[in-house]
Amino acid sequence: MNQRRAVSGGKPLWRKIVDFPLVAMLIALAVAIACFTIALLLGKHIAPPIPGLAKGLEFDLIAIPLLILAYELIIRRLGERPRDDYRDPKALRNLGLGLGAGFMIFSLTVAVAALIGVYRITGEGDASDLLPALIGSAIFAAVSEELIFRGILFRWIEEFGGSWAALLLTSAFFGAAHLANPNASPIAAVGIAFEAGVMLGAAYMLTRSLWLPMGLHAAWNFTQGEIYDIPVSGTPVHGLLVARLSGPPLLTGNGFGLEASPIAITVATLFGLWLLWLAIRKGELMKPWWVRRRVSASR
Repeated sequence: MNQRRAVSGGKPLWRKIVDFPLVAMLIALAVAIACFTIALLLGKHIAPPIPGLAKGLEFDLIAIPLLILAYELIIRRLGERPRDDYRDPKALRNLGLGLGAGFMIFSLTVAVAALIGVYRITGEGDASDLLPALIGSAIFAAVSEELIFRGILFRWIEEFGGSWAALLLTSAFFGAAHLANPNASPIAAVGIAFEAGVMLGAAYMLTRSLWLPMGLHAAWNFTQGEIYDIPVSGTPVHGLLVARLSGPPLLTGNGFGLEASPIAITVATLFGLWLLWLAIRKGELMKPWWVRRRVSASR
């Protein structure tokens, strides 16, 4: 322990500053923003249109590998405790569990909505938007948003302020980020914070990798939009079914979709709390940076 402390104490000042959790977080965010900027420029001015895909998906297809490459080359190496949240011996298992759980949770939400008369199937859709939905609302959203909110923000907020602070703040940030979506409202933002912020944050805590939250996120978006024809966070969709939400705005989400309904908020939040309970039982609750430093110094 003394030897390790001496090595840490021998770091140059600039390295100590760069390794500080909140500084590392800001550097990682800057790298991610640079990836988005490069993808936007390439998609707009250089990449040729892809036949059969809607305009704008070029950005998604460029941004996904850029973000992963930047993470592996730079982001994972930052901070006092470098680690790779993509390197998980149970990656495929956790991804599969996330995909299955995301599908089942939203299917249960739709079943409850149908049972009380809020959701009704009115016809058959088609698979014309299957590939765009898979790329845009499923894969791109899962990779980019989980990297930002769990792989960067949660990781270093937790390292500085502890698990509870990370879960609270990233959930709030995640909800607030959806205020820019069509038909968004404070209720929708709070709903996203509880149902998705808690669920995805707890999934990250439980596995300490991005695969389970990415699977949950991708399946949640794809299931509600492409399968059940429900707006994805306020964005209209064209799914395999033709359906409509009708009834009190509070229950239908008032144009935002079932994500802003107490039905989805209750179902997904309960699942998220169960994941959180599992993470706590597993011993994945991290204390704040200053508490860990005080304990370490007293030894």
